[in-house]
Amino acid sequence: MNRCRLLGLAMLSIALGGTGAARAACTDPAQPNVDWARCYLEERDLHGAKLSAAHLRDARFNRTNLAGADLSGVDARRAKFLSTNLSGARFDGANLSETDFTNARLDGASLKDANLRRARLFRTNLRDAVLTGASIGGADLLNADLSGATWTDGATVCAEGSIGQCN
Repeated sequence: MNRCRLLGLAMLSIALGGTGAARAACTDPAQPNVDWARCYLEERDLHGAKLSAAHLRDARFNRTNLAGADLSGVDARRAKFLSTNLSGARFDGANLSETDFTNARLDGASLKDANLRRARLFRTNLRDAVLTGASIGGADLLNADLSGATWTDGATVCAEGSIGQCN
């Protein structure tokens, strides 16, 4: 009888939980493919972290140092990077739709082919950033500094003093 009960519980667990693979915790170390969805990782020093293809949906990185980090291919939909240092970071091919970068530093960052639809880039420093192929429909660029940024067409370089739009 106990074996039948255990078998039934095991089958129920698989049916409800899928494969039974453990989901990463918010305390897991920074590494490619880490699952930090809905984690609060604020005010940390993660400069140079290798987080390619990480799952960061709805995570919070407010006031975190991610300068030079590799965030290529991340899914960071609706994540928060308020007042975060992302200087020189790579977001190539990342899904950043509805992500909030208010007051963030993205100077020299690479956002090639990133999805920035409806992202909030209010007062964001995008000096010398590369936006080639990025989707920016509905993005809030109010007071964003785009001086020297390579625009989405890959050919236009925004003039010095380009605030809120590429001139």
